[in-house]
Amino acid sequence: MIHSERLTRTFLALTAIDSETYHERAMADHLKECLTALGLSVEEDGVGELLREESGNTEPHPAGNLIARLPGTLPGDPILFCSHMDTVKPGVGKKAILHEDGTITSSGDTVLGADDAAGLAEILEMLTVLVEEDLPHRDLEIVFPVAEELFTRGSKNLDYSKLRAKDAYILDLSGPVGAAAWAAPSILAFEAVIHGKSAHAGFAPETGVHAVRIAADAIARIDNGHVDENTTVNVATIHGGILRNVVPDEVVVTGEARSLDHDRAEQELEKIGVIFREAAEALGGTVDYTTFECDHAYRTPPDAPVVRRFQRACEELGFEPVLQNTFGGSDNNRFALHGIQGIVLACAMNDVHSTAEWTSVSELTKAAEIILKIATLEDF
Repeated sequence: MIHSERLTRTFLALTAIDSETYHERAMADHLKECLTALGLSVEEDGVGELLREESGNTEPHPAGNLIARLPGTLPGDPILFCSHMDTVKPGVGKKAILHEDGTITSSGDTVLGADDAAGLAEILEMLTVLVEEDLPHRDLEIVFPVAEELFTRGSKNLDYSKLRAKDAYILDLSGPVGAAAWAAPSILAFEAVIHGKSAHAGFAPETGVHAVRIAADAIARIDNGHVDENTTVNVATIHGGILRNVVPDEVVVTGEARSLDHDRAEQELEKIGVIFREAAEALGGTVDYTTFECDHAYRTPPDAPVVRRFQRACEELGFEPVLQNTFGGSDNNRFALHGIQGIVLACAMNDVHSTAEWTSVSELTKAAEIILKIATLEDF
């Protein structure tokens, strides 16, 4: 019952809307119109204002998270569907191109925005079919968060008392449709501010304490990449120094650890902190080392109803369901912390976070068929 041409038009319209992180106002307004026209109740929270200081957004009314509801006739608790409204940079002036073979790309100078306009379009198409065809379905809750791309800042600040659903499907996974992530990592970040002592690099370098040298010694001792099969470490940025003829007295190094085991991520950051402190002490400097949590790991049981419902939907449609881990965060990391079991569905986005991002009409249609089937299944 999915209308592929309509779904494609919806997707193209959504990608034409500028919605970089913290600038989702136009997208939120458009989605509210679409949801209201379908008869859903829609509310927008105040998260946009809450995030104003950190976002630097000077718009009069920065967008908040959207929560919408569609009452159903089938018994059981509500099912939640979620896709985020923001895109990464470069995302201003996006121009989607529909090719003859059904693939859709950007014009090459911006991202396409399938992350996550694909999920948004598929949810809107599912809702349209349910309403127009008057299909029996469960009560549905729809959440469209802001600021997902900056470590789920929107859903972190969502008022979860407004939600009744205990099962969630988050449309925000790249790769072939039919895949779903049932586990995702903790993402923990660090910042090391290394303090040395400035000196003239020509006349008296020996009187200085070289902050770059301290940073280099520490970084050389840190394992980067996969440190085990479930854990990665990345030293990401280094900034410091003022002039080439001055011994640098301050360097800032940032990075992260990710692990499907939260404790392992914490262990790696503790190890990195020790390395920085030892390197600084050895050369007469000091370091301010701080860590913070971006996302917390979750693991949804493979026999949970939210998983079995997805598997059954795929099987009834003749698709092969594939369960996998992901090393990316999503709004599902936040839902899991609030007692909502979820999985993240592949939703027809590929080569995301790049100007080579692409999707296809056939995959968009397949993803929409899956969530429509999930919403209308009776036995869960």
